[in-house]
Amino acid sequence: MSTQASAADAADRLSPNLDPWALARELSARHLIGGKLVPAVSGRTFEVRYPATLEKVGEAAYGEAADVAAAVDAAVMAQKAWARTPARERGRLMAECGRILEAHKEELARLMALETGKALRTESRVEAGVLADAFVFFGGLASELKGETVPFNPDMMTMTVREPIGVVGAIIPWNVPMMLMAYKIAPALTAGNAVVVKSAEEAPFAVLRVCQLMNQVLPAGLFNILSGYGPECGQPLVAHPKVGKISFTGSVETGRLIYKAAAEKLIPVTLELGGKSPMVVMDDADLDKAVAGAVSGMRFTRQGQSCTAASRIYVQAGLHDRFVEALKAKVDALVMGDPLDEKSDIGTIVSLQQFDRVNGYIDRGRAEGGRAHECSALPATGEKGGSEKLKEGYFVRPVIFTGLPKDSRLIREEIFGPVTCVVKFETFEEALEQANDSDYGLAATIWTRDLKTGLDGARRLEAGFVQVNQNLVVMPNLSYGGIKQSGLGKEATLEAMLEHFTHKKTIIVNLG
Repeated sequence: MSTQASAADAADRLSPNLDPWALARELSARHLIGGKLVPAVSGRTFEVRYPATLEKVGEAAYGEAADVAAAVDAAVMAQKAWARTPARERGRLMAECGRILEAHKEELARLMALETGKALRTESRVEAGVLADAFVFFGGLASELKGETVPFNPDMMTMTVREPIGVVGAIIPWNVPMMLMAYKIAPALTAGNAVVVKSAEEAPFAVLRVCQLMNQVLPAGLFNILSGYGPECGQPLVAHPKVGKISFTGSVETGRLIYKAAAEKLIPVTLELGGKSPMVVMDDADLDKAVAGAVSGMRFTRQGQSCTAASRIYVQAGLHDRFVEALKAKVDALVMGDPLDEKSDIGTIVSLQQFDRVNGYIDRGRAEGGRAHECSALPATGEKGGSEKLKEGYFVRPVIFTGLPKDSRLIREEIFGPVTCVVKFETFEEALEQANDSDYGLAATIWTRDLKTGLDGARRLEAGFVQVNQNLVVMPNLSYGGIKQSGLGKEATLEAMLEHFTHKKTIIVNLG
């Protein structure tokens, strides 16, 4: 398809499909390499199931080294011409991709809910909207790929220019795969790179559909996507000699392995490795706003499956009891049910492995003497009017723990489930000390009516993304990334595009 094709023409060629089950079947057993849906070289596949009922959604292609090699070869071929394309034209095509993704937002949201178990109304539609916005945002930044002039010597014209790295490998997680993929590939593509993405094995279809839609506009081979497991697919992608940059979101353990492998090749990496984000609530905070912030910040409607989840909530003694009572009432009002049901606020945990992990932490918290305030209710099944199939789903009631010891693993480790720990404190200094006593440093919030306290807390909290009296999700143009064990580098901004997806070259012209 010509790069001059309009978004409307592209949308007509690939019309939205609002039946996620049918769409998953259409996409089954395929990677997208060189602009085409193709099976794995080996022909192998693995199953993907709906976490709410455990019904089979489809089969994903089983990516291995041979698939990685084919995808990288396609990317190398496409990147050379793409790098020569004027930056504003690249930006125009990125914005066009964003418009197409916006037109397909509902189908993408439904497909995302089906494979991840995230509630359609409260979570999946939101993510699909941010996805489209990210491409429009970065498309508009294409003209900012600027260098500098340097006053080195009046007899020499000295300048710097920004050039693309080449082929970028992106490895994405299952919790918000479309959004986090967008924050990697939108700046990479705008800057003139080609990309090869490895999707999460739990959530391969929505991101594959995104790739298919964008390939209606982009040159073939520029954006390729593989499904598979880390050792067989992710590791060969990181190790491939023609991949010049890796951007990864996932666990600290896997991040360390990727960092070591990238160091062997001496290539740059961006790592977003999770968090244990503290929320500090002072006595003078607006109780209603703080409680609402805890509900949204803990990402209860995403079953707590978020790197920025407010899973440590420090509440000053004078407000503690009222806060816990109000928070429990607010979470109790959330409806847990079929993720594809418009009435559901909360869906499911993504997989059996994660389901067992979360329940293991809940059991540990009780064994440590903590009080588990269980909230909401499991979906109605059978005679109560719900679906009998939901009995098999990975549903976990949200839990608010109080009374845990300060050295509890629930307070120190990332659970990635609907579990938060509320801890009472006396003084501001005590709250900051406990909030900063963590290996992680991704996000933090502080809630107070006192401006000095808020600004002081924002300055002293050890995290890369700090908010006062709010708990927004990451959006385009907000620099996002952590410190400590939460990773390296920033995402979602012009800074990220320039620093992480281009090289700076110095050029000197002798005028003498």
